[in-house]
Amino acid sequence: MATLAATTFSEALARTPIRTFQWVTLAVCLLVLVSDGIDMQLLGIVSPLVIKDFGVDRGTFGIAMSAALVGFGLGAWGGGWLGDVVGRRYALALAALIFAVATIVASRADGVWSMALWRVLGGLGFGAAYSNSLAMASEWLPERWRPVTVSTLSVGTPLGGTVVGWLGPDLAEAYGWRGAFVIFGVATLLLVLIVLAVMRDSPSFLLSRGKPEQAARVARRVLKEDVTLVAERHDTDTAGGPSIGVLHRTNLRLNIGVGTAFAATALVAYGILNWSTTFLTAAGFTLDQAGNAVSVAGITSLVGSIAAGVFTRRFGSRRVMATVSASLLLLLLALAFFVETLPAAPSTGQRVLVVTFLGAAAAVFSAGIATMYVIMALGYPQSCRSAGIGFGIFMSRVGAIAASGLGGALLDLGEGSVVPFFAVLATSAALISAAAFVVDRHVPPTRRGKPALA
Repeated sequence: MATLAATTFSEALARTPIRTFQWVTLAVCLLVLVSDGIDMQLLGIVSPLVIKDFGVDRGTFGIAMSAALVGFGLGAWGGGWLGDVVGRRYALALAALIFAVATIVASRADGVWSMALWRVLGGLGFGAAYSNSLAMASEWLPERWRPVTVSTLSVGTPLGGTVVGWLGPDLAEAYGWRGAFVIFGVATLLLVLIVLAVMRDSPSFLLSRGKPEQAARVARRVLKEDVTLVAERHDTDTAGGPSIGVLHRTNLRLNIGVGTAFAATALVAYGILNWSTTFLTAAGFTLDQAGNAVSVAGITSLVGSIAAGVFTRRFGSRRVMATVSASLLLLLLALAFFVETLPAAPSTGQRVLVVTFLGAAAAVFSAGIATMYVIMALGYPQSCRSAGIGFGIFMSRVGAIAASGLGGALLDLGEGSVVPFFAVLATSAALISAAAFVVDRHVPPTRRGKPALA
């Protein structure tokens, strides 16, 4: 068999049909993220039982609830860096092991602070799993399919929350909340074995680490021709030096755009999802009606995330992010107006109108988050892709923590008005445009079946 001219692995994938190994890799990445979501959101599902067992109020228990969020941000960046050093496969297995063990040991917690400790540790695993899963999946698929793939994978964690929402209460009723933690933790341990047995680091990553022989061997799993593989573009600096890191000067505009836009998008998302029940009940909704509104937002979020990949593939990430920023700004202003002008007893039509705008806003900010993942997965070079995704996730946690901590204060500042709250969210929506105008490594649209190059 003749050996073809030297090419990158991405270019070789572009002319090769998707093989079984790639689908299996994608499925395992999704399974990791679903498991991530199950273990991460388990505490929230069984929190009434844990609060009663610990004998604390909800405010104090919030320390344990927010601990995983802190660990998630640190784990995403630190675990991403580890994935760039030792490989996505081993970093992913270690991440799953960490959050599995943390979930099991958390079943022995006897108070808020011990639970918070294990949740921080689990959060480190949650974040590391996220950044390495997205990096792994993006590198094994043709570039023309990466936008849809990455945006679809981004719903894995919310999907895990849905699964644990179905199973968690029944398991807690049958075995207690401690038993539920053990069951889900042990199930995740099996995932570690699957990762090690099935997954392999991509040839692109191996080449970025100076391992051409190993890259060629792994490439044969999907390439049916002998190809001399070379490193991807952007994997070395302009002088042809060694592999670059996430803070390398060539990533400056990408880092600024991603960091600003991701923090701003997460602030809007967590502001809406965490505080909607509060401002809607204050505006005349019943608790059930407000809860249903948040559920609608959760459903539209999933739709928006998946649609983002389709739109990015069709129109390119620059147009999508600019549209997200403008659309979200308008939706937030409209939502603020309608909530602010609601009478003490809103009619059915008025409630439907508010819920419609709330659901539309959720779809748009979720599309923005998913598109950010696509930009990072294709924009950062293989040599620092996991750390780059981790950096973006870390910045999103900054926005999430800000929204969680300041949302209540902004609503109190309004003394019955939602104007201060939505003014901050609207400003953040405008900042999302940073991804459109600052980032210099956008995903271009795919045309006539040709792959888009990052």
